[in-house]
Amino acid sequence: MGASAGSSAASGEGAVRTVALTRRFGSLTAVDGLSIEIGPGEVFGLIGSNGAGKSVTIKMLTTLLPPTSGEAWVAGFNVVTHAPRVRERIGYIPQMVSADGGLTGYENLVVSARLYGLPRRERDERIAEALSLMELGDAASHVVRQYSGGMIRRLEIAQSLLHRPAVLFMDEPTVGLDPVARATVWRHIRDVRARFGTTLFVTTHYMEEAEEQCDRMAILHRGRLAALGSPGALKAEVGIEASLDDAFAHFTGGPVETGGAYREVLRARRTARRLG
Repeated sequence: MGASAGSSAASGEGAVRTVALTRRFGSLTAVDGLSIEIGPGEVFGLIGSNGAGKSVTIKMLTTLLPPTSGEAWVAGFNVVTHAPRVRERIGYIPQMVSADGGLTGYENLVVSARLYGLPRRERDERIAEALSLMELGDAASHVVRQYSGGMIRRLEIAQSLLHRPAVLFMDEPTVGLDPVARATVWRHIRDVRARFGTTLFVTTHYMEEAEEQCDRMAILHRGRLAALGSPGALKAEVGIEASLDDAFAHFTGGPVETGGAYREVLRARRTARRLG
């Protein structure tokens, strides 16, 4: 069973809080007793090899997948008992491409604005603001299938920001992008945080990305929390000259493995092709 019906909506001051959050699929425990707390405005990374439980965790926190046991609160509301309130307060960028390639950038934003229920009088202003923030104004009238991979990700960020979410979840936001495009996407993500104070929750298996961008991170290994702290603190536990890769190996017993199961590999490759 998930969270009890008697749980209160609001809990604590954190932007995200989980207590013994668990998800099982038959005999497989994908996420096992995860307890973390993330402060408002923090950039928090969830890192681990493919299959470690990162995407399952995000799906539970975004109300797409109910927990088997344990509880979680996002933007102050329980993800099970007050799922609609959570969805009003979050943005979500999945690993797979979510923008419609047959529509223009502007049309994608209009669709998102309607889905978020933005009043008509606010739509044009919010869309113009989002296009400006992501530097997509000149491409707004072009169909998305003509966009580069980095432009598609920036459009998806723009879509997720129209309703000014308190927490933005990003599942492998730069997978399939070249280093220049990855840097550009992260520059715009940092702009979002600076402008709106948005809490950012990102999953990644890129160690250098996690080290450069995250205030704190959790290392998942086989669904369990292996370590939690700032990149510097995690490295310091290993040694003066340790890298984040060294820290990952120390806490998990091996290097980052990005191969994953068949479906995960297929999903990542499809995303890379569409963003390429």
